[in-house]
Amino acid sequence: MSLLMVVDDEERVRSFLTRSLSAEGHTVVQARDGVEALERLSDVAVDLMLLDLVMPRANGLQVLGELARAEQAPPVIVLSGVNEVAARVQALDRGAADFVGKPFHLAELLARVRRLLLAAPATTPHDDERYLAVGGITLDLDRRRASTRGDEVVLTEREFSLLAHLMRRRGDVCRRDELLHDVWGLTFDPGSNVVEVCVRRLRTKLPDAPVETVRGVGYCFYGR
Repeated sequence: MSLLMVVDDEERVRSFLTRSLSAEGHTVVQARDGVEALERLSDVAVDLMLLDLVMPRANGLQVLGELARAEQAPPVIVLSGVNEVAARVQALDRGAADFVGKPFHLAELLARVRRLLLAAPATTPHDDERYLAVGGITLDLDRRRASTRGDEVVLTEREFSLLAHLMRRRGDVCRRDELLHDVWGLTFDPGSNVVEVCVRRLRTKLPDAPVETVRGVGYCFYGR
C-alpha cells in the first residue's frame, strides 16, 4: 500500500491514526511536531501527510510553507481542532489538499485518504502517459514539473493539480465550483479566493500559459 506520515503533538492522536491507517494496509511514520516532520521528510518520501496545525517548534502552516518550496512534496490533509473558516482558508492557500476538523469521523477521514491516494499519479507511468503537452506547455505527471520554451518550472501540489485539470479540459470553461470540487476536494465554497490565488501563481511561474479568465464563471485553457 502507501507510506503515510502522521504529524501531531498529541501521542494519543498519533497512536489512534497509526492503528487505523495500518489496519487499512498502509505503513505509517510519525512526527511530534513540524520540525521533526520536515527532518523525516528529508530521509523518506511519503505518499500522503496528515498534519495538525497547532504544534510546538513549527506549526502546520509553517510546514505547509516549507513544502510549497520543495521540489517534491506529498499531498497534505490538515487535521485540526481550529475550525474557523480563516484557518481553513490559510491552510488551503498554503497548499493543503484537504482540511478535516477535529473531532472527525474515522470512516470519512479514511475515504478522504483513499481519494487523494487514488488521485496521485503513478510513480512509474509509461512514457506516453507521463507527459501532458498542450498549448506550448509540457506537464511531467511523474515529477510534477512544467516545461515551456525550454525552461522547467517546479509546481506545488495544488498548482500541479489545477494546471493538469485545465489542460485536460482544454477548450472548455471550468467553472469555479468545479475547480473547488475536483482540485481542492471541497463540496462548498469557503468564500475565499483560493482558486484566483492559485491561478495567479501559475501565471507568474508560466507567463505564456494560455489560461483565460471567464469573468464571473471560471477559467479556460485555450491552447492546442
